[in-house]
Amino acid sequence: MSIIQPFGKIIATFYSMKKQNYYNHRKFYPPHHFIYLPLLILLEIFGLYKIGNDDSNQLAWILFSIVIFLLFYLALMTRQHYALGLQNRMVILEFKQRYFEIFNKRSDETAEKLKFDQIAALRFAYDDEFKELLYRALHENISGDEIKRSIKNWKADHLRI
Repeated sequence: MSIIQPFGKIIATFYSMKKQNYYNHRKFYPPHHFIYLPLLILLEIFGLYKIGNDDSNQLAWILFSIVIFLLFYLALMTRQHYALGLQNRMVILEFKQRYFEIFNKRSDETAEKLKFDQIAALRFAYDDEFKELLYRALHENISGDEIKRSIKNWKADHLRI
């Protein structure tokens, strides 16, 4: 048993999501998505409004709007860059481990033939569907989204960032 598995159960219980599937597998971080970013958007709108309506402090409001925009941009890019980079590496490693467990051979050659979105989509399939969908991805070049739509028995991933 992996050391991560007990934490996955705790996290799944904490979030108490409905059974995960194609339509509800995306995840939001409420403080970031519903408080911080909307607040920055409102401040940017306010700053732009003040630029047009406060002639005495227009330069200050321009600077304010530029700073708020840069904070917004930095928040989006930094969060995405680190989280997605790490998650992408883990998804590829997970694919390689799973491939080895199922086929008892290295996956380097197979992994090179797949696009990342295909590898990422395959993690939502249980082993029996994984084999079939992997074959289709390699021979029919179906997209990651098509792989997800083809999954009949969705394997939830509650640990993604």
